[in-house]
Amino acid sequence: MQPKHILINFDPVALSIGPLDIHWYGLMYLLAFLSFWAMGNTLATTRAWLGWSKQEVSDVLFYGMLGVILGGRMGYMLFYGFQSLLADPLSLFRVWDGGMSFHGGLIGVILAMVWFARKTNKSFWQVADFVAPMVPLGLAFGRLGNFIGGELWGRLTDVPWGMIFVNSTGYGPGDSKALDEAWRSGALDHLARHPSQLYQAGLEGLALFFILMWYSARPRPGAAVSGMFLIGYGVFRLIAEFFRQPDDHIGFLAMQWLTMGMLLSLPMIAAGAIIMYMAYRAGPKREETDPKS
Repeated sequence: MQPKHILINFDPVALSIGPLDIHWYGLMYLLAFLSFWAMGNTLATTRAWLGWSKQEVSDVLFYGMLGVILGGRMGYMLFYGFQSLLADPLSLFRVWDGGMSFHGGLIGVILAMVWFARKTNKSFWQVADFVAPMVPLGLAFGRLGNFIGGELWGRLTDVPWGMIFVNSTGYGPGDSKALDEAWRSGALDHLARHPSQLYQAGLEGLALFFILMWYSARPRPGAAVSGMFLIGYGVFRLIAEFFRQPDDHIGFLAMQWLTMGMLLSLPMIAAGAIIMYMAYRAGPKREETDPKS
């Protein structure tokens, strides 16, 4: 009997340089930050009405990196691992054990943007509207890191593109031969899951990136681009949550379908809608300062 589904069992170490192991997840973070830097420099050059320099792009990236890492880790421990944090407060600093929250990272980035705005005498929305279109590419790389690491997988499924994630099978690192035999015999096909990490990379990553790049290609009212980001991410994350397996230690919050990811995304959609409404109501639109008009 041949297996119907692909087995996902990547080596978490991308390459080793002497005693130093470089993990795929770390490389994905590096690519996320590099994509922000490259795209930011491009926008600073091609969209003069934004009023950004390349030095400012590098500076906001530095502050944003701190916000992502510190906020993402703290958010994960507060939203998804609070009991573990209470039992072992030092677990907050063990980032190598895994566990980063987008919503916590978002809070961290918002605080970083507030600090940067005050430091450069820009308004918060000038900073947020510039940063927002570049964030989804970083999210896509992050989800690819989740996929390669075989974490945050989806719910059980029998769709042809379902995948078997080794970390969900119960086999340990020393069971590679038994794992391979079980997979080749088709004995693991009932454990196939939605590759929800790829769904998220495609939706809240690539799709949202193209939407925001199109929407921000001409001047918009202040805060409108940020509002669009919040709505887009919230909607796409809400969709993905119907395919993503809830965290084991949390499960469904209510009615066997409401997850923590959904609960955290709904306020984002509401906030984005309110921000966009207020942005267009307040005016004037930035088209009036567009050098091309």
